[in-house]
Amino acid sequence: MFSFASLFSLTLASGALAQTYSATYLPSNAPKTTEQGQSGTNQCGDGHDQNSMCQNAYLNSLDDFCLFAPPQPGPDSVIGNTERIEVAWCTKDGHGTRLIPDGAIQGAHFVQTPDYVQITGIGDLTKINIPAGDEGGELDPHGADGNGNPIGGLVFSNAFGQLAQIHEWTNFMSASEFCFRACKDGPKAPALCQHIYDVMGCAWNMPGNYNAGSFDRCLADTGEPMGVYGASTFHQGDPVTPPAHPAPATSSCTPANTIGNGIAASGASTTSTASGASATTTASGSGSVSSSLSSSVGGTASQTAVSQSVSATGTGSGAASGSAPASGSGAATGAGSAAGSASRGATTAPPPPL
Repeated sequence: MFSFASLFSLTLASGALAQTYSATYLPSNAPKTTEQGQSGTNQCGDGHDQNSMCQNAYLNSLDDFCLFAPPQPGPDSVIGNTERIEVAWCTKDGHGTRLIPDGAIQGAHFVQTPDYVQITGIGDLTKINIPAGDEGGELDPHGADGNGNPIGGLVFSNAFGQLAQIHEWTNFMSASEFCFRACKDGPKAPALCQHIYDVMGCAWNMPGNYNAGSFDRCLADTGEPMGVYGASTFHQGDPVTPPAHPAPATSSCTPANTIGNGIAASGASTTSTASGASATTTASGSGSVSSSLSSSVGGTASQTAVSQSVSATGTGSGAASGSAPASGSGAATGAGSAAGSASRGATTAPPPPL
């Protein structure tokens, strides 16, 4: 056994993929900040605080997930402007984060596969400070400089066994739609949580259920890596944009009527032990769903220490430039940005039916 607080390196290789990782944390032993220039904190304590600057997100289940969103409201808080400073907003109390107000999530669909978990859905995300009409962008642990968007953002999950840090993840956010995938550590993770398709949006990167008015948890097989079609790899700016892969068929679905935590959109807070957060008013709230959900399945999460460097043959450095064509894929328009950086127009254009 190793200490999660210790730093070491491990190289994993599989075919054309190679990844080098250094540093693995748990919420209990994370430092105050994990990257230079970080605006928030990774020492978040417990409870919740609607002023929290916590940058730890969780993707555990239908009723226990987080989204990254701006710390402050306002017309300038579009994802493209705030990608470096987003904070965690969660559905469940106890993580030391802000809570997503009840009613903000209007449909959510959690899928567990052998290699990743993902949550997809829609809502009124102006309640978590995303300006109305913002077509959004993509967040991931790399960013243009390797420090992540947001800088120092960490993701944890217990979906594969014990709570562990997830080192490859991707989260698209807009004012009305969200998707978040967390990939189990291993050689498949970089491709299944690829971060270079930042203008292609949720439906293209994470095909799945985006229906409003329903909530469920399902099992599914692992889907195809985004952008990879046999021996060919698509890049943003290519003359022809391929359609999204079909969503894997789901099974063993467990529905719920809604999800909630008792926090109204007014944004009350409770005292939390999170570093750097100060609560001003009090309110109670605990995450819940209206029906019982079955336990997660999958292998034990790899608890390897990892860094933020990934390379994949055929994808270059991960920089993506040029405008994504709209035909045949639902790719939103807008210039592609450097690896993993958020771009406006990232989440709202679905592909045509296959």
